[in-house]
Amino acid sequence: MTRIDKQDDLFINDSRFEIGMNLFNSCQWYKSHDVFEEIWHETGGPERMILQGILQVAVAQVHLENRNLNGATILYGEALGRLKRFHLANYGLDIEGLSNCVSKRLEFLQIGKDLAGCSLPVLSFL
Repeated sequence: MTRIDKQDDLFINDSRFEIGMNLFNSCQWYKSHDVFEEIWHETGGPERMILQGILQVAVAQVHLENRNLNGATILYGEALGRLKRFHLANYGLDIEGLSNCVSKRLEFLQIGKDLAGCSLPVLSFL
């Protein structure tokens, strides 16, 4: 398999990823989680960890909708660990921007500050 073939196999090139990304960015957290989870089951290596981090952000948002601040705090922390561990900027996703947003939201939760002062997590390409 050539490097170009490998690039074609990336999860970001999966048509389902765009669907999940659109759901995520329109705050349909649970639905985006379901789409990303399908791809996650088929993905390995560092890409799998990035997808798991994205999944955890979506689930943290579901926890927030259900007023489960503790669950959201835990999942934001776990997501942040995964997102910061693997740098896939060369794959075209703005993981740093997502990580910064999650980090700020986690900080606000930890100090009991209102999340209305934070932007919502977004997935975007560089």
